Amino acid sequence: MVSRKLYIGRKVRELRETHKATQASFAERIGISTSYLNQIENNQRPVSASVLLALAEKFQIDISEISQGDGDRLLSALSEALSDPLFENYAPNLQELKLVTQNAPGFARALISAHQAYRRNSEQLASLDDTLGRSVGLTEPTPYEEVRDFFHFVDNYIHGIDVAGERLAGELGVGERDSYAALAEHLEARHGVRIARADANDDALRRFDAKSGVLFLNPYSPVATRTFQIAFQIAELEMEPVVAQVARSAEFRTGEALEICKMGLRNYFAGALTLPYQAFMRAAGELRHDLELMAAHFGASIEQVAHRLSTLQRPGHKGVPIFFARIDRAGNITKRHSAAKLQFARFGAACPLWNVHQAFEQPGRIIRQLAETPDGARYLCIATEISKGGGGFNAPHRRYALALGCEVAYAKDFVYADGLELGSKTAFDPIGISCRICERTNCQQRAVPPLKRRLVIDKDIRHPLPYRIG
Repeated sequence: MVSRKLYIGRKVRELRETHKATQASFAERIGISTSYLNQIENNQRPVSASVLLALAEKFQIDISEISQGDGDRLLSALSEALSDPLFENYAPNLQELKLVTQNAPGFARALISAHQAYRRNSEQLASLDDTLGRSVGLTEPTPYEEVRDFFHFVDNYIHGIDVAGERLAGELGVGERDSYAALAEHLEARHGVRIARADANDDALRRFDAKSGVLFLNPYSPVATRTFQIAFQIAELEMEPVVAQVARSAEFRTGEALEICKMGLRNYFAGALTLPYQAFMRAAGELRHDLELMAAHFGASIEQVAHRLSTLQRPGHKGVPIFFARIDRAGNITKRHSAAKLQFARFGAACPLWNVHQAFEQPGRIIRQLAETPDGARYLCIATEISKGGGGFNAPHRRYALALGCEVAYAKDFVYADGLELGSKTAFDPIGISCRICERTNCQQRAVPPLKRRLVIDKDIRHPLPYRIG
């Protein structure tokens, strides 16, 4: 049942303290000695399969939840931070990193935050002159980065808001009738807010006039976008106490970060309302994660569907662990989340061998790729290009590539795996997270050398790269 040693002392201790039990009484209840429990709680011994089963039986917990530890996201972020040459005299092994993230997650996050500040400071000083280097606040994260990390470390799942959205969706019949009509009727009946077409020269997607009680929507936006904006307005009118409480609990440094987080939480509610959890997860299974069919089924955009798939992290009822990202033509990742082992680099660009970059070359098509990262993990990767615009020939159009995928163990749940040679090692393309931390020595697409490897320069030999990695 357990394929690896599980050191989950902190979680066991928290479970015991939640039930206000002494070590002796807790150990007796799960059928082990007090000394064994003490060793488990201090991560001196791993949890056996029998103890794990006893915990699940006696305390009605999900084995997958307690055995998951703090997840790969924190471990990946810490590992990346410690790969910096700043720590060249310290190379912890995987077990040491797991012990830190499992027993002292707060310390791990603090170290990651300190490293982020160091990287921001170093990178800006390297590219700007010393007058900018004396600017105030260089080492602090931007409000946007703070909010991004908040959602990252809560698995992009906010239970209270998700459940509230799903509950209202059930009351309004979202998914059983036209969602736009259902939400518009609710907005007017409950809040006295009517929908109107925005002026042709107004490029805003949504503009709310609280005084007149009118929500103006851009008439050139797709129906899915207008539906989502109505759901956002409902969140603003009905969910503010919950949104404010969740945002305050994050203890952001600035009011700007607090307001950005509130916007993100309202967007989260809109997603939960238009794509309710249980119905959406059921459809994902029945349609084998076919993005186009799911978008048609819920009257949503492909981007909305892809993003929602990455939030299916409800305890005890999780979906397939998925990674999701949106990338612009310059290679900037403008949205990101991963419930899978694959984690996006926090600094630098994405791997050029990743199929997401090819999506811009084949607009309208869904591109498939089997990929393997340097740690040996294998993934099914899906990418497609989307265009956002409207408003006529002269209106600007924004183009993005969407990336979605899962570990190959879950590939059978995706229609996109059909016909691919999942069992063939040669079918998998070698990709990395980013050149800065990728250890592959034979990649001819490398943009920059890896941080912790020696370079060999030979003036008499010229390979595709001007150096070899020692």
